[in-house]
Amino acid sequence: MSVSKVVTGNYAAAYGALLSRIQFAAAYPITPQTFIVEHLSEFVHDGLLDADYVRVESEHSAMSAVVAAEATGVRSFTATSSQGLALMHEVLFLPSALRLPIVMPVVNRTVAAPIGIWCEYNDTMPQRDSGWIQAYVEDNQEVLDMVIQAYKIAENKDVLLPMMLSMDAFILSHTVEPVEFPDQEAVDAFLPSYKAEHAHLWPEDPMIIGSFTPPEYIQEVRYQTDQAMKAAREVIKRVTKDFA
Repeated sequence: MSVSKVVTGNYAAAYGALLSRIQFAAAYPITPQTFIVEHLSEFVHDGLLDADYVRVESEHSAMSAVVAAEATGVRSFTATSSQGLALMHEVLFLPSALRLPIVMPVVNRTVAAPIGIWCEYNDTMPQRDSGWIQAYVEDNQEVLDMVIQAYKIAENKDVLLPMMLSMDAFILSHTVEPVEFPDQEAVDAFLPSYKAEHAHLWPEDPMIIGSFTPPEYIQEVRYQTDQAMKAAREVIKRVTKDFA
């Protein structure tokens, strides 16, 4: 049975990750995203979320950590904003090329200079060609719903791409609104546990991913990423309909 709560967008994002039963989260704080990873830390501490929570020294390391975790077949999560996303840029191309369905809320904040903490989309827009699906949400209900749907979309075998969930700084991240929280059983029925077949850590069946590759095969990877992005259009429609 669903429950209505009055919460911030940051809390909704974190609780969406909890309902999605993430197994790994890497965290580095940056305003106005910080409360997302703080709420996750509380969920893990209180025993509400069974996940490994790793505090790292930068956003670059946060993305590196979730790439490594997702490559072992673990449902992974992180979040960032602004300069943090810019610092992640080098690593963003890995999960799309390696087909690792990471979900990452990005609380949109202006990129310096001049220094500001309010909403602007010049953090996510430059990442357009990194191979990530981007979804821009309208309210806190969409924040919660879209985190859950994002895993369903990203983990689809025809997609297998990482996904950014973009939400307005302060307008959504720190503003409270009524949000309907679905019960865990309903989410479990909609979003089963993640079982990766293309990237895993099985000692009895070792594999290498992301190794040195000649140009003709790199071009094939780019083509496959493009095809997956196009396939995501129909998958998004189906997932949205099923979720409703």
